[in-house]
Amino acid sequence: MLTETLPVANAPDALPATRPIELTINGKKRQFRLAPWTTLLDALREYANLTGTKKGCDHGQCGACTVLIDGKRVNACLTLAVMHEDHAITTIEGLADSATGQFHPLQQAFIDHDAFQCGYCTPGQICSAVGMLNEGKVENKADQIRELMSGNLCRCGAYPHIVDAIQEVMNKDR
Repeated sequence: MLTETLPVANAPDALPATRPIELTINGKKRQFRLAPWTTLLDALREYANLTGTKKGCDHGQCGACTVLIDGKRVNACLTLAVMHEDHAITTIEGLADSATGQFHPLQQAFIDHDAFQCGYCTPGQICSAVGMLNEGKVENKADQIRELMSGNLCRCGAYPHIVDAIQEVMNKDR
């Protein structure tokens, strides 16, 4: 059996295992040392200890990891943390008013409409709904809301209540 020994990557131009990174999460600047390939989802859960954002499929198909980046909804499992050093990242933990402890209107509407059962998808659903409303493209029509929220799956089937919660918030904003 012939074996070959490959040289170890000790060259000065080799990528470092980690690098310093500064992320603005929920309005606060935080410093980390992360490998360049660390997803935003793993950075939030494993390094920032913000476990509200869930890891579902880890392939961008379920929406459980949805967060807001500069107010737009993004699947945190599909983006690298190092790509967001100059962006405002908002997780489910950052939606409530930290000074008063008052929930974001969508968080309260989800409670009022019982728009969750097991709750696993709820943080992603709420962040996605906030992002959808920020986009300003939605009319208060159930079919359109369902279509624009279709990237967020709920295996418990709380969809009618989720739509009701979103519509309530939309009605209050008018």
